[in-house]
Amino acid sequence: MQLVQGFDSRHLRGDFFGGLTAAVVALPLALAFGVSSGLEGGAIAGLYGAIFVGFFAAFFGGTPSQVSGPTGPMAAFMANTVLAGLVALHPDEPLRAVALAFAVVILAGLFQILCGVLRLGKYITLIPYTVISGFMSGIGVLIIVPQLVPLLGLDFKGTVWETLQALPGLIPQTNLAALGLGILTLFIVFCSPARLNRIVPAPLLALVICTLVSQSLPGTESLPRIGEIPSGLPTPQFPKVGWEDVKPLLSYGIMLGTLGAIDSLLTSLVADNITRTQHDSDRELIGQGIGNCISGAMGGLPGAGATMRTVINSQAGGKTRLSGMFHAVVLLVITLGAGGLTSAIPLTVLAGILIKVGVDIIDWGFLLRAHRISWRATGIMYGVMFLTAFVNLVLAVGVGMFVANVLTLQSLTELQMEQVRAVTDPADDELLSDRERELLGDAHGRIMLFRLGGPMSFGAAKAISRRMAIVKDYDVLILDVSDVPLLGVTASLAIETMVKEARSKKREVFLVGATGRIRRRLQRLRVMELLPTSHQTDSRLVALEAAAISLQEIPSGAANV
Repeated sequence: MQLVQGFDSRHLRGDFFGGLTAAVVALPLALAFGVSSGLEGGAIAGLYGAIFVGFFAAFFGGTPSQVSGPTGPMAAFMANTVLAGLVALHPDEPLRAVALAFAVVILAGLFQILCGVLRLGKYITLIPYTVISGFMSGIGVLIIVPQLVPLLGLDFKGTVWETLQALPGLIPQTNLAALGLGILTLFIVFCSPARLNRIVPAPLLALVICTLVSQSLPGTESLPRIGEIPSGLPTPQFPKVGWEDVKPLLSYGIMLGTLGAIDSLLTSLVADNITRTQHDSDRELIGQGIGNCISGAMGGLPGAGATMRTVINSQAGGKTRLSGMFHAVVLLVITLGAGGLTSAIPLTVLAGILIKVGVDIIDWGFLLRAHRISWRATGIMYGVMFLTAFVNLVLAVGVGMFVANVLTLQSLTELQMEQVRAVTDPADDELLSDRERELLGDAHGRIMLFRLGGPMSFGAAKAISRRMAIVKDYDVLILDVSDVPLLGVTASLAIETMVKEARSKKREVFLVGATGRIRRRLQRLRVMELLPTSHQTDSRLVALEAAAISLQEIPSGAANV
C-alpha cells in the first residue's frame, strides 16, 4: 500500500480557499470542544487537535477533500468516558488522570493504524443505521445539556443526569449578562441568512460579535471567559504508565479509536457523494491514526473526519489533500499569536456555539419518522440514544449492535425457513415442471423432495430439522440444493445429519445441484462420500426419474419397518 498519494497542483487555488474557509469554521469549534473536554489546557487542546490531526490525517489519509479535527462525538467521549473514568481511578491525582487521557489518544491512534494495516476499513462502518442514528442523537444530547450551565454564566461539572437535576437550583443564580450574550449567540448561529453564512460562517460571526459586545457593555466584567492560552507549539510529552493503568488505557484506546474510525469513514462517504470520488478506507484509517498519535503526544484533543468542515471545504473549492493541510496551517498561524485574541471570549458564547453543534448532530430526519418505518427500529434508536446520553457511550453501541443483529438474524431465519420445503405432494410446489409433478404424483408420497433455496445459515438448521420431523413415511429422499448460493457450517451439519439418518433407515438418497462452493463444503464434511456417484446429479428431473426406478425395487413402506 502506498502510504502517501500524489499531490495535484492543478487545484492549488481551490485547495487554498477551501482550507482557509474550513479553518475559519474550525477555529470557534476547536476552542469550544477544547473547553468542553475538561482536558488540561482547555481551548488550546482543541486547537492542537485541529492542527495535528488536521494536517497529518490529510497528508497520509485516503479521502482527498476531507478535513479532520476535534468532533462532537470524540470530545464528548473524552469528557464523559475517558477523563471521567481516569479521574475515578486516580481521584487524588487529577493531573495524572489528565496526562493519562492523552496516552489514550495515542493508543487510539495506534489502534486505527493497526486497523488500516490489517485492511479492516471496509468492516468498520458495518453498523445498522438505527444504532448510528441513536448514537449520534445521544451525542447531541450529551453536548447540549452540559452547555446549559455555562450558557447561564455559571460553573457546574457533572453528568447529563446530574446537570438536569441541578438546573432548577442553578437557574435563580443566572448571570443575566451571560444569558443575554448566550441568547444573542444562539440567535446568530441559528438565524444567520444562508447568503451571509457563505461569506462569514455563523460560528465565527457569533464569536466576534458577542466577544466585542461583552467588552463594550457595562456589567460584563464578571463574565467567565476562556482566559489567555499559550502561544507557540508544545513539546511532546509521554506520561508514565503503571501496570494498574494498562488495562483501562487499552480499553479506552480501542473504544476511542473505533469511534474515531466510524466517525471518519462516515464522513468519507459524505465526501465521496459530494466529489464523486472513491476514498480508500484503509489509508484513511492510517492517516487518522498518525494524526491522533501526534495530537495525543502534543497535548491535543483526538480528532476525526469532520462532516461540516469537509462539506464547506468542498463547496469552497477544496479537492485534494492540500486543502486539509492548508486548513491546519492557517490554524497554526492563528495559534502562534492567539493568546491575546482568545482571552476575552466569554464561555457563554462557546456554549451557544456548541448547542448549535449538538442540535445539528441530532438525527431529526430519522428521529421524527422512525416509527413509520418499524417499531423495532424505533425502539433500537431511542434505546441507543438514551443509553448514550444517560449511561455509557460504549455500552450504548454494544447493546444497540447486539439487539439489532439479533433482530436481523431473526428476520433472516424466518426468510430462510420459508425457503425450506419438504414436498411429497406435487401440488405443494409450484416451481416443478409438468414431468416432475407427474413423477412425484405417481410415487404417492413415497418420494420426499426436500428443496432448499437462498443462503442457508445456522438459522436454517432448525427449519431443516422441523421439516424432516413432519414427514416420516417416505422411501426415497431427494435433497435439492440447486438454488443455494451459500451454505453455512450449521446448515451443512444439519444436511449431513439428514443424509445419515435416511441412510441408516435404508432409504435411497439423491443429491441435486451441489456445485461450486456448496459441493466443496459438503466434500470437506465428507457428506458426498455417503452417497454413490450415481445418486449425485445436477438435474432434479434426472433424480426423480432415478427415484421412480428405485421405488420399483423397494416394497412400499419398507424403509419404515
